[in-house]
Amino acid sequence: MNRYGKYNSRKVDTPDGRFDSQKEYRRWCELKLMQRAGEISGLERQKKIVLIPSQRADGKCIERECSYIADFVYVTKDGKKTVEDAKGCRTKEYIIKRKLMLYLYGIRIKEV
Repeated sequence: MNRYGKYNSRKVDTPDGRFDSQKEYRRWCELKLMQRAGEISGLERQKKIVLIPSQRADGKCIERECSYIADFVYVTKDGKKTVEDAKGCRTKEYIIKRKLMLYLYGIRIKEV
């Protein structure tokens, strides 16, 4: 079943799982080929990265965590961790999270 996402992108169901867009699925296929060829390793998709942990007081959660879900994470031949996002529309929330990733972890998100 295909449906439309938040920004008019069509969700895609595949044997590898559900993807938010055709663009994201095509990039996943490219990255899988690159991993098979030995160009990258440790390929993961929809990897959750915590930017700000949840805040607790008296054992109760007073603020939920702020996290970024990366479309793809992998390691290049030279050992560099790469985070990719198949972006169609840059939201204000995404821009803030992108800046937090750079500030906290020194990781630049590669937009494809």
